[in-house]
Amino acid sequence: MLIISAVARSVIKHQMTDLEDLEQLGIAAYLAGHDAESIDAHTRGHNLAVERGETRQAARSAFWIAFMLIGAREVARAGGWAARARRLMEQNPEDCVECGYVMLPQALEQVGRGDLAAAEDTFAAVERIGERFDDADLMNLARQGRGRVLIGVGRVDEGVALFDEVMVAVTAREITPIISGVVYCSMISACFDMLDFRRAQEWSGALNDWCEAQPGLVPFRGECLAHRAEIFRFRGQWPEAIDQAQRAYKALLDRNRRAQGTAAYALAEVHRLRGETSAADEAYRLASEGGRAPYPGLALLRLAQKQHEAARAAIERLLTEPTRGRQRAEVLAASVEIMLSLGDVPQARKAADELTAISRATNSEWLRAMADSAGGAVHLAEGEASPALPLLRNALTIWLDLDAPYETARVKVLIGRAYRALGDVDGARMEWETAAHTFRRLSASPALADLEQLTDTPSAPKTTVTDGLSAREMEVLKLIASGKTNRAIAGALDISEKTVARHVSNIFIKLDVSTRAAATAYAFTHGLVR
Repeated sequence: MLIISAVARSVIKHQMTDLEDLEQLGIAAYLAGHDAESIDAHTRGHNLAVERGETRQAARSAFWIAFMLIGAREVARAGGWAARARRLMEQNPEDCVECGYVMLPQALEQVGRGDLAAAEDTFAAVERIGERFDDADLMNLARQGRGRVLIGVGRVDEGVALFDEVMVAVTAREITPIISGVVYCSMISACFDMLDFRRAQEWSGALNDWCEAQPGLVPFRGECLAHRAEIFRFRGQWPEAIDQAQRAYKALLDRNRRAQGTAAYALAEVHRLRGETSAADEAYRLASEGGRAPYPGLALLRLAQKQHEAARAAIERLLTEPTRGRQRAEVLAASVEIMLSLGDVPQARKAADELTAISRATNSEWLRAMADSAGGAVHLAEGEASPALPLLRNALTIWLDLDAPYETARVKVLIGRAYRALGDVDGARMEWETAAHTFRRLSASPALADLEQLTDTPSAPKTTVTDGLSAREMEVLKLIASGKTNRAIAGALDISEKTVARHVSNIFIKLDVSTRAAATAYAFTHGLVR
């Protein structure tokens, strides 16, 4: 990797006149982290190409300048150079690969305007140019761009297939380092957005190996570390997550504020889960400074700090904002947790139902587990332990398969609550002991404290009283608890369905419940049936 000293830069500035060398210098300077020198080299190459009448090379240099300014979020300057590149190619009637390169900023502008249909057409046209001139960089830049657009319009399978195809080219080293880094970061970010945890984990590992193999590489190292921090957090490797997030934040100083904010948010989340409230507060502030909204994590932190009104106000505001994908899912999951803590079960149900609807429209295991965990928790709050269990067990299977220990332990706590509500105290105790072991290993002190408070609370005493139920109502209740329908109960007791319905209504009134599942849980918990 080329690291440019001050003396070398001075010599280059005064002596280099070869256009190809200037382009390579600009790329090498960028990869070494010398952004200003990179733009300077490309600018000099552009001006020299214009003087010599070499329109294609002038447009190519203008593209690289726009490309780097887009990465630096300097939108106005990037737009100016992109427009210049297009104008130069309009003056050049020759069909060439540069025609495709200068169209890429146009596709990004269309994405920014929300015109995804036009962006897909533009990316497809660029891809065809790359294929025609056998330019691997151009082909794969266009394919990953088109893949992201397809995912954006809901054609996820097609988009992911393009991603996998591009990753073959990257891992086979068919494309240059600068394009490889862009593709890595873009596609890992897309995987996180669509909650494809498996691909995000696989590709972030590959990106880390790629960066480690090139120690002089600067531009993508911070993004790599930020992604790694999120992966380590999900996998329960929290000390490693803190280390990666801190290193990412430092590496991204003065380079990519948005990615820097992502790194700070990942750091804040680990601090929050460990009960380190002051450190979490500070990290959320740094995330906000970097342009990454500190929510919903900050709302959950306020809940942990017993600032209930602040937590409610924040989550209610977030629910009204137009969000989608991962961001919306995380807001909804946080809303369920906050509303259940505040005793607002109807609002928790509303958020859980929306989360379930989103999960059914996607192919994300992670999102399915989030939705089932939330749905199970709401069922428990509604007094319906039996319908909660299938959801919670499905979530548990996914969390275990994804190697997400904290989420696994959280859902085990809920399963334990369901077992206890159904009278299986031994089963509940086993689930809670396993969860407590995980929380201690992770140093997840808030979750451990909540669990200890739950297990210290004596379970409802069992009783043999009938709670005012008649002998016939007791018979009906036992059959309800065994899962029988009104028709089956009528057949078993040789009475009409209308009579059964009346008995069921009386049982609900006397036990102060509203569903068959709640009546079943009440009966088992209070010893009315075995």
